[in-house]
Amino acid sequence: MTFHELSDGQHLPEIGFGTYKLNGFAGTQSILSAVDAGYRLFDTAFNYQNEGTVGQAIQQSHVTRDELIITSKLLGKYYSSYQDSIDLIQESLYRSKLDYFDLYLLHWPNPIDDHYLEAWHTLIQAQKFGLVKSIGVCNFLPEHIERLKKETNILPVVNQVELHPYFNQQELREYNNTQNILTQAWSPLVRASAILKDPVLVELAKKYHKNIGQLVLKWEISLGVLPIPKASSYARQKGNLDLFDFEISSSDMQRINDLTKPDGRTNNQDPAVYQEF
Repeated sequence: MTFHELSDGQHLPEIGFGTYKLNGFAGTQSILSAVDAGYRLFDTAFNYQNEGTVGQAIQQSHVTRDELIITSKLLGKYYSSYQDSIDLIQESLYRSKLDYFDLYLLHWPNPIDDHYLEAWHTLIQAQKFGLVKSIGVCNFLPEHIERLKKETNILPVVNQVELHPYFNQQELREYNNTQNILTQAWSPLVRASAILKDPVLVELAKKYHKNIGQLVLKWEISLGVLPIPKASSYARQKGNLDLFDFEISSSDMQRINDLTKPDGRTNNQDPAVYQEF
């Protein structure tokens, strides 16, 4: 596995591990299993209500803290208040039993409420305080990022977005690349079983002697995207890392890209209007 170098110099592995809905004892065991499988980047959020679970796994892990990359995210309803946001970041650290987050993101732009610029100023200060190493965003459109750049002259190092074969985010990926922003993919395997029956993906998985999940994750990595799949079992966790012994041809990459749809979002969460609180 190679690493992405962010614009601020921090390095992230090519693939991470999502922790959404991994809670309590069972969640801790799944995360410990993922550490054993080889994952080093773990993605959580205040809204997932499992930062404590992630922290417990870190405490129990045989891997040292400096070998791990831990991401969390700020909840939208705190954007408008600097003090509330700083307090929330500190509360997240207390829950996680961590001294800092390696990467901290604004979870959604919430453009109707329109306080993401204030929240971005807060993340800049949190970085200066040493609460977080790198700062970024989730689900931001170019118009949102351009506003951050104009008002603060500081760009996010990461933009984490919904991205999978049915919604490949080509235009946004191209924009992120021009700004030296790494694109991360949440829901990289789609939260639905349809992908497992897609005839193109079934055909290509057989061709490369891989399962569909491995094919899709390799496609994303080949696009320069960092996927963060979730898997509870060790076998699936390990399988999702078995990606580095094959390459997808350019013609087959295009066939997967051609599966994208204008309405391909899983839950119709359009960042231009969607509000998360």
